[in-house]
Amino acid sequence: MTTRLYTHPIFLEHLTPPGHPERPDRLRAIERVLDEEAFAALDRIQAPEGDEATILYAHPADFVARVRAAIPDEGIARIDADTTASPKSWQAAITAIGAANAAVDDVFSGRADNVFVAARPPGHHAEKTTAMGFCLFNTAAIAARYAQKKHGVERVAIVDWDVHHGNGTQDIFWDDPSVLYCSTHQMPLYPGTGAKTETGAGNIVNAPLAPQTGSEVFRDAFLSRVLPALDNFAPDLIIISAGFDAHHRDPLAEINLTEDDFDWATGQLMQRAARHSGNRLVSLLEGGYDLQGLAFSVAAHVGRLMKG
Repeated sequence: MTTRLYTHPIFLEHLTPPGHPERPDRLRAIERVLDEEAFAALDRIQAPEGDEATILYAHPADFVARVRAAIPDEGIARIDADTTASPKSWQAAITAIGAANAAVDDVFSGRADNVFVAARPPGHHAEKTTAMGFCLFNTAAIAARYAQKKHGVERVAIVDWDVHHGNGTQDIFWDDPSVLYCSTHQMPLYPGTGAKTETGAGNIVNAPLAPQTGSEVFRDAFLSRVLPALDNFAPDLIIISAGFDAHHRDPLAEINLTEDDFDWATGQLMQRAARHSGNRLVSLLEGGYDLQGLAFSVAAHVGRLMKG
């Protein structure tokens, strides 16, 4: 398997207040672990700046203008209680989108079988018209729409294993049967969405996990809900909203996964990508706030992508 990695120094310049969990050190921890010899074969590419017009694939123009206007000339501006922006946040967000769209191009051109995008800010909480939950724009949703518009893809599946429900992705694709959204997440927990009864146009599959559950319950959710939905949908592309905050060390939640669980889940999705999608799989970093848990989990995830 050819695995490509996109990242960029600009992602370190999206600044958050002291003590904020979504901080530049997250990417530094990932960079350190991926610099180990085991990852020497990674095809490392500097993320390209994105086309701002592609934001409109998932968000209306007036919302995009509001986010741009919220970017401060200096210091840190608060968008909501959890979400902030600094002078380089616009460029960071645009580059994250550029990396995700380039990853889509890569898997359709054959330049890579799969791609991991180590970017920030994350995206899956950004709704059509609301920036929230550390997220400005919904990178995964934009990439899915990009695949459809640029490559003529009929069906895209987004699998979200972040411990927090991707309310933004669900909101954007709520009535769109061409995109399957599957999520495992702790419930109850921020943002309060993600019940099994939330099914959209039959294209939303939520698998909520009770606090203090671990590997067995998580894997059963995959085997009983996520994977059957993928097989039934037969996507042309799989996008992972790869949050690693369900790790047992993470301070923001109470799910007790280990890095072995992310290795296993990655392998399961690669099997479906091989079966339905010509191996085409794009993984986008979302959450993960304990630096050790994040680094070990990303290492397991990327290692599995490389092994096939």
